[in-house]
This record gives sequence, C-alpha cells and structure tokens, in this order.
Amino acid sequence: MELTPDQPEHRRIGVFGGAFDPPHAAHVALVQAALADLQLDQLFVVPTGQAWHKARALSPAHHRLAMARLAFADLPRVDVDPRETQRSGPSYTVDTLRELKAQWPDAELFLIMGEDQARALSSWHEWQEVLRLAIICVAEREDLTGASPQFIAQKSHESRFRRLQMPAMPVSATDIRTRIATHQCVAPLVFEPVARYIDDHHLYQTI
Repeated sequence: MELTPDQPEHRRIGVFGGAFDPPHAAHVALVQAALADLQLDQLFVVPTGQAWHKARALSPAHHRLAMARLAFADLPRVDVDPRETQRSGPSYTVDTLRELKAQWPDAELFLIMGEDQARALSSWHEWQEVLRLAIICVAEREDLTGASPQFIAQKSHESRFRRLQMPAMPVSATDIRTRIATHQCVAPLVFEPVARYIDDHHLYQTI
C-alpha cells in the first residue's frame, strides 16, 4: 500500500492481529476504541497465517480474511491486511511490524491487544524488538467481578505501554464456534454479514 499525496509521511498506524476465527463484536469494539483513543490515521487488521501459539488448526486463511473484511467494512481508516496469510512459516508479529516500518519509516506504530496477550508478551518471538518497534496498547476491559487480574507492565518497559478502556464484553471466538456447532444463535455476538458467511460456507459445524 502506497501513500497518496495528501497523506503525511509521519502517521499514526494501528496494528491489530489475531486469528479472527471468527471476527466478532468485541473485535470491532476494540478497533473503534483504538481509532478514537489513539487518534489513528490508519489501522491494519492482520489475520494471522500460521499461529505458532495455538494448538488447534485455524480455519483456512481465505475464509478468515473474507470474514474480517465483512466485519470491519463499515469502519473508516481500517484495512484488512493479508500479509501474514501470504507469508510462509509461522506468523510473527515482529516481522509484520518490521515490514510496516520499512514502508513508513517515520510512522508511529501502535500494536493493539487484549490483556491476556499482554501478559504473554514475554513469550513472543523477539518480544523486546516488538516493544522497540511499537507502542503496546492494551485493552482494559471492565471486570465487575474482579476475577481477572489487571495487566501491569514492568517498570522498565511501562513507557512502551498504553491502556485502552473497553466496556465489559464477555465474547470469545471459542464460545461462538461452540454455539455454531451446537446450532445455537450467535447474534449479536457476530454481525449479520459474518454470520451469513459462516452459514453459507458451513464453517464451525463440527469442532
């Protein structure tokens, strides 16, 4: 993707990676929060290719890309980026960040993730380079039960982290796949165009 003449070189670019198997309402809410809170010029939704950290096989990449494009179609400044699905070998976030930085050297990158991902960040491939390349923006969901401990960045790295406030949304792709497999309704957890795509292509019928 090339910059057009009216786009400044110094840009604020968000990166939101994940399996998106399927993309759901909480994913969209997080992107909306990031666009507003971080004042992003552009946000890339990046479906993973080969997920090194997941035991289960993901749905084929072309389905996940198609569903992501449907889910985020109405959001301005958001593009679904297929680069990780086109890359051979395991999908590492650090490679995606390096590629984006090479495209836009003066851009400021913001990597958006949930608290569970933030807690596991030190297990990521070249995680310290991830911290160098991007500001880590952690979605802090309201938890009225107090059951989930809040993510706290290490003192030595806290300048590389920001928090995104999110409403409580108990939605998970795992639960959605289970509901579909057992013929339960998934509205409003999954938006109608995505639900229709899942039905048309008979996804998640058995898990």
